[in-house]
Amino acid sequence: MLPLRKKRFAASLVGFVVVLAAVAWPFTKAHMQAVAVLRLVGGQPVPWIITKMVAEPVRTEDVQFTTAAGVVRGRLYLPEGHPGAPGLVVLHGVHHLGIEEPRLVSFARAMASCGVRVLTPELPGIKDYHVDRSSVQVIGESTRWFAGQAGGPVGVLGLSFSGGLALVAAAEPQYRPDFKFGLAVGSQDAMDHVAAYYLTGQEARPDGTTERLTPHEYGALVLEYEHLEDFVPKKDEAAIRPVLREHLYEDKSAEKLAEAKLNPRQRAEAVVLMDSNSTTTRAKLAAANLKHVEEMQGLSPHGMLQTMTTPVYLLHGQADNIIPAAETLWMASELPGTALQEVLVSPVLSHLDLDGAKPDVWDQWRLVHFFALVMHAAERK
Repeated sequence: MLPLRKKRFAASLVGFVVVLAAVAWPFTKAHMQAVAVLRLVGGQPVPWIITKMVAEPVRTEDVQFTTAAGVVRGRLYLPEGHPGAPGLVVLHGVHHLGIEEPRLVSFARAMASCGVRVLTPELPGIKDYHVDRSSVQVIGESTRWFAGQAGGPVGVLGLSFSGGLALVAAAEPQYRPDFKFGLAVGSQDAMDHVAAYYLTGQEARPDGTTERLTPHEYGALVLEYEHLEDFVPKKDEAAIRPVLREHLYEDKSAEKLAEAKLNPRQRAEAVVLMDSNSTTTRAKLAAANLKHVEEMQGLSPHGMLQTMTTPVYLLHGQADNIIPAAETLWMASELPGTALQEVLVSPVLSHLDLDGAKPDVWDQWRLVHFFALVMHAAERK
């Protein structure tokens, strides 16, 4: 009798382990995928066992599709072993390379290698350093198109200002059904608060404390480029805009060529424009913020999040000095509990790069776990 009981116990134990493994595997797999994605994006080798278990070859396909926002150019990253894989839209940040930006390409390919079909649509406004309503429509229409291709709602991951615009699109009734979830990385809650941060170097958090961090010049320069008419005489806009554009593009030789074409007056105006700490420029920034406050509100999730039904994940770099992390904390405080899935402010990140202060093991684990939750959400049918 005793040997028979032992056999039954052993059989039950094996059955329990099999069931536990079956239940736990999706979460284990998601964490392995998260490790693979983060290491690939960080330019680090992926342990061979993880590569063998969760990574697969990826092919790319350039596409163009017609929408209510016009013809959208994009690129698909397709896992070769999963032709019917769930879809994820990945939106580039404010950068002149758009969908060719190396960090975006690396991230999209890494996500696809873990079994997710990825679409990176080009946002012409964002690519040209304009954060405006046209990008909200392109985001919504691209999500709708890809949802049609995937046969159901798709996840949408937006980087920097595109993340905030993605949440604005998700809040709009015509696009809401096509969003499986939204992930905003280093994104804005309220554009006018971000604009004010560029002047003050500080922003209040929801708990009443204050975040203080010296702003990167990039933020103020983007605002200047967006509304150059508020900063230089109209007759000088055409001459000065290329100087500012090439400065933002970080093309020093092209910037010098553009500067050489300026007359002495324009050159003096450009010098002041480039100095976001000058009294003159700061006064003009403050005036421009007041002038465009209503426009900025339309580009902000703030005021739209309380009724959000789309599941939302929020990630922000603790030392982000382009869009302060307080913005993500405000979004988290405004979202209903049914919509907010996870929020993480991480020292591992700066703005969009994995180059924050040297993290400890716990910080790294929290980032891996966050991305594992996102991978699990992306893979759900």
